[in-house]
Amino acid sequence: MATCEQKTPLTSLDLPNEFEDLTGILQTDLKVIVATLASRASERLLLTRRESQHLRRTLWNNLARAINEVVEPLSADRR
Repeated sequence: MATCEQKTPLTSLDLPNEFEDLTGILQTDLKVIVATLASRASERLLLTRRESQHLRRTLWNNLARAINEVVEPLSADRR
């Protein structure tokens, strides 16, 4: 019997208004970073497709969350 794996949704960048114009640039950069790291890990560690997809999701979510947390206090509303 096959199990149904629930996928964690990707974390979106939620930047304050002062940084909203950077969202597209940061998303593009994140895509490149995640793809590069996951590709290298897949090659070196011989990851399965499922493992590679999980790594990509984890990298994206952790990096996006870190950016959101660091930039959020820089909002004019928080000052």
